[in-house]
Amino acid sequence: MRTEEQAELAAVVRSLLAKRADSAAVRAAMTSGSGFDETLWQTLCEQVGVTDADMGVAETCVVLEELGRSLAPSPLLPTAIAAAALLADGDPGGLLERIAAGEIATVATPDHVLFGAQAQIVLAYVDGILVEVAETPVKVPAMDPTIQLATVAQRVDPLPAHVRDVALVLTAALQVGGMQRALDDTVAYSLQRVQFGRQIGSFQALKHRMADLLVELELSRSAMLHAVDGLVDAATDAPERAAVAAAYCTEAFGHVAGEMVQLHGGIAITWEHDAHLVLKRAHALGTLWGQPHTHRARLAL
Repeated sequence: MRTEEQAELAAVVRSLLAKRADSAAVRAAMTSGSGFDETLWQTLCEQVGVTDADMGVAETCVVLEELGRSLAPSPLLPTAIAAAALLADGDPGGLLERIAAGEIATVATPDHVLFGAQAQIVLAYVDGILVEVAETPVKVPAMDPTIQLATVAQRVDPLPAHVRDVALVLTAALQVGGMQRALDDTVAYSLQRVQFGRQIGSFQALKHRMADLLVELELSRSAMLHAVDGLVDAATDAPERAAVAAAYCTEAFGHVAGEMVQLHGGIAITWEHDAHLVLKRAHALGTLWGQPHTHRARLAL
C-alpha cells in the first residue's frame, strides 16, 4: 500500500508527464542527441526532487512507475542504482552531492552501461570494490529507442547482490508502469473501435482477455510493492522478494505488451503507433539483469 504522501507524489509526477511527455514528446526525446528530454530531467530533479538524498527507494519506485506509464526516456533508473551503490559501499568523493544536484550517474556492468554516454558519473565494481570509471562509455545501438546503452572496454564485475536486488525492484516499478500504459491504451481502443456495429470492447472474448491483463498487472504491482517493502524494512527475505518481482513482472510485461499489439489489430505494428514502443520496452527491461528463469533459480537455492 502507498502512503498518502506517495500517492500525492504519483499524482504530481503523472500531471507533469501528461504535459511534458505525451507521445510526440517521447518520440522527440528518444531521437534527440541526448536520447532523453534534458529539460524534463532538470524539472524532475529541481521541482520533484527525484535525486534528493531523502528520496527513498519506495518514493523512487513511485516516480519510476509513472515514468514507465508515460514511456518517457529518463536516466532516473541508472542514477538511482548508482546512488544505492554509493549509499551501501561508501562515497569518499562526495558523488552523492553531485547526484542530488542533478548529475546523471550509472554503474557499468559487463554487458551494458545504462545511459553511459550521457552520464557525468560512471561507477563500476572492480574486484568487488566500487570505483569511479575514468573511461568514457561508448554508446551502442539499442532495440528500445527509449533506453540508452553504452559499453566500457575495461573489465568490470557484475552488480553485487545487494545492488542487484535494488536494480531488480526499481526495474519492476518501470515494468508495472509499462503494463498500466498497455492496459489503459488497450481498453481505450476497445471502446473506440467499432466492428459489426458494436464497440469491440463489448465482445465477451475481448473482455475476458483484458480482465486477464488486469489480473497480471495487479499481481505484478503487488509483487513489486512487496519487494519494495522488503528493501525498506531490510527484511531477511528481501533478496527472494526482489527475485519474485523480477521474474513475475518480466514475464507479465512481455505478455501484456504482446496482447496490446494483438488487441489493437494491424495498427499496432506500425511505427506511428506507440504499441511497438511498449513491446520494445518490455523486452529491453526484461534482459537488463537476467532472464526470469535465472531469478527463479535463486529461489530454489
